[in-house]
Amino acid sequence: MKSEIKTAKFGGSSVADAIQIQKIKHIITSDPSRKYIVVSAPGERFKGDNKITDLLYLCKTHIDHNVPYDQIFQVICDRYTAMEAGLGVNTGLAGRFDEIRARLQSGATSDYIASRGEYLNAVIIAAYIGFDFVDAEGIVLFDQKGKFLFEDTNEALRAELAKHKRAVLPGFYGSKPNGEIKTFSRGGADISGAVVARASGAAVYENWTDVSGFLMADPRIVHNPKAIGAISYKELRELSYMGASVLHESAIYPARLANIPINIRNTNAPEEPGTRIIAETVEENGSIITGIAGNRDFTVINVYKNMMSSELGFIRRLLSILENYGIPVEHVPSGVDTVSVVVANAYLNDKLGDVLEDFERRIQPDSIEVFENMSLIATVGGRMASRPGVSAKLFAALYGAGVNIRMIDQGSSEMNIIVGVENRDFETAIRAIYEAFVGGGEPEKSADSPVLAD
Repeated sequence: MKSEIKTAKFGGSSVADAIQIQKIKHIITSDPSRKYIVVSAPGERFKGDNKITDLLYLCKTHIDHNVPYDQIFQVICDRYTAMEAGLGVNTGLAGRFDEIRARLQSGATSDYIASRGEYLNAVIIAAYIGFDFVDAEGIVLFDQKGKFLFEDTNEALRAELAKHKRAVLPGFYGSKPNGEIKTFSRGGADISGAVVARASGAAVYENWTDVSGFLMADPRIVHNPKAIGAISYKELRELSYMGASVLHESAIYPARLANIPINIRNTNAPEEPGTRIIAETVEENGSIITGIAGNRDFTVINVYKNMMSSELGFIRRLLSILENYGIPVEHVPSGVDTVSVVVANAYLNDKLGDVLEDFERRIQPDSIEVFENMSLIATVGGRMASRPGVSAKLFAALYGAGVNIRMIDQGSSEMNIIVGVENRDFETAIRAIYEAFVGGGEPEKSADSPVLAD
């Protein structure tokens, strides 16, 4: 019998104040299958506002530098007190504040201090919606060195959740064997949510945020791009690698392992279906591609050497030079006598001259060409491999837009086509590709939404 349980994680913007928490209560209670809820610390209520986690870190920094922190801590207390009053609950906040203050003064770790944002929020939200509060301490497990214990956590969570028909859990942290609090990296509440989804045997893991799922292109470049109704894990990885703002791989893996669909939803527009992240590619709305993403500021180094393909170890020596300089390689398209290496300018910095000298000395190429100020654009879609003419359509679109293609690379899965263009053509190229495959895209000069969900 298929599980009807849903695990829902609500991000910082979704639990930023009493008004937002009232919204999530309506979402949770509107569907009885939403049984296990994971919450972040309160995020920004408006542009320029402070996130609670940032304020907690700041308190710890002040303590470490013997600077008074009372005013900052009072801001935190006042915000939670206002939330309690707005929701009409009483969870004994004064005593909890006293405990946190005492731990601050006695030298508590940064991880403990930062985790209190999620802890306090989960206590308040559990009381408000009438669910059990289940602390992550002791059931989200790390070893003594801080490594997350994936399977041990799954077993501990499964056993604990079996005791609760409905529960609210804080995200972002767990504990070591000695009881010391350990946090994930920033954004770790997403990992907690996926872990709880797996342990609860959820049919769906809902990730509630402040956008209605993923978009096919950056709305700062393409006006009103279409939403992505469904995307496979592999497609998501390709878009993420090319710079699209998506869930961290660690936040996807637990749900992916258990084959649990992830649904990205908007707390402020719960009627919208959002984007589903699923195991296999599906075709929606007749679109061949799933999304377009890219990044600026790369350098492409083209190396030509006659009979290169028969020279043992040539590419290995070339790549080892870049490794010696600590420069990661993005792509390595090659031909019979040529190979190109694509590197991000952020890693190259002022090392280009030294790298080229080492290339000349150690691999003795016939010629080297360098193209700076390049952008990479990936057109991603699991359905592209089975459709003839996709590459021709893409290249024709760029030609029609007057964009010169400096590099072409296609992965072995044929799930993406990556083109290198000059930085100045970056936005023009994305709009041309979108128009060719989707249609209806127009330039947008004033927007600040991300391509995909935060």
